[in-house]
Amino acid sequence: MKKQWCIPKVGPDFLWRMEDVLDLYAEPFDPRRPWVCFDEKPYQLVGDKREPIPVEPGRPQRIDYEYNRNGSCNLFLLLQPQEGWRHLEVTGQRRAKDFAHQMKALVDEHFPEAEVVRVVLDNLNIHGGGALYETFPPEEARRIVRKLEFHYTPKHGSWLNMAEIELSVLSRQCLDRRISDMPTLRTEVAEWETERNEHRATINWRFTTKDARTKLSGLYIS
Repeated sequence: MKKQWCIPKVGPDFLWRMEDVLDLYAEPFDPRRPWVCFDEKPYQLVGDKREPIPVEPGRPQRIDYEYNRNGSCNLFLLLQPQEGWRHLEVTGQRRAKDFAHQMKALVDEHFPEAEVVRVVLDNLNIHGGGALYETFPPEEARRIVRKLEFHYTPKHGSWLNMAEIELSVLSRQCLDRRISDMPTLRTEVAEWETERNEHRATINWRFTTKDARTKLSGLYIS
């Protein structure tokens, strides 16, 4: 039986959110008003049941197929592609207060000189100013929120967030093996982050608002 794909129905809300993000990507870098992509990724910690047999002349390393599940954790990613900068944080959970602390670090530690930081992110229920009021006293929450401007990707449009591409690179280059505990995971992703930042690795984003209006013309009113 031939497989049939279900294409989500999108409407005007999808279009304006999409163009909002694409127009932001087209802006030149402004240190006073930088834009940053934000996303998170769950990660399963996995350990070996038996010690791997090391590499020998003419024989690769051998790893037993059985493994231990050591619980799960979360990776938060902040990405500024124009500057070739990213930062990863490993946390035990993905709660509203974890998101709030990421936003506080974004404005106070990573971009302290910025007037406002524009953040591209999806519509997860913890992604918003309410998380800061849930975590900090009102004066502190308001201080942080005033330096943030959220730009949400549309429903069924999380692919518009460049952070998803960066997390895919992370999965291929760093997370493609067994990592058994959070301290080791922190060390591994920190080394990956440092190398990527030193090389100012970026993302060659080519999809523009003009492209969207051409390739997705059927979604617009003619």
